[in-house]
Amino acid sequence: MDFCIQDNEIYYINENGEKAAEVTFPSIDADTVEINHTFVSPSLRGTGMAEKLMQTAAEEISRQGKRAVLTCSYAINWFEHHEEFQDIIRK
Repeated sequence: MDFCIQDNEIYYINENGEKAAEVTFPSIDADTVEINHTFVSPSLRGTGMAEKLMQTAAEEISRQGKRAVLTCSYAINWFEHHEEFQDIIRK
């Protein structure tokens, strides 16, 4: 499964050409993004898609050397269970 990665968004396009899943993280400042939205189409729920999106987002934010403010409820929960990415969270 391939994701499209842009500056402030990671998403998945399904076989119909529709955006079926996404996580958005707009910039707050030069060093910080806000993970503010996660969406997974009902047809993909239960497949681990949100987990894969958040993992990819965390890796991308880390790769960019940025920190993240978490306002998306899914992101807050996901980061609570992934100690390996605690260093990118801006407290």
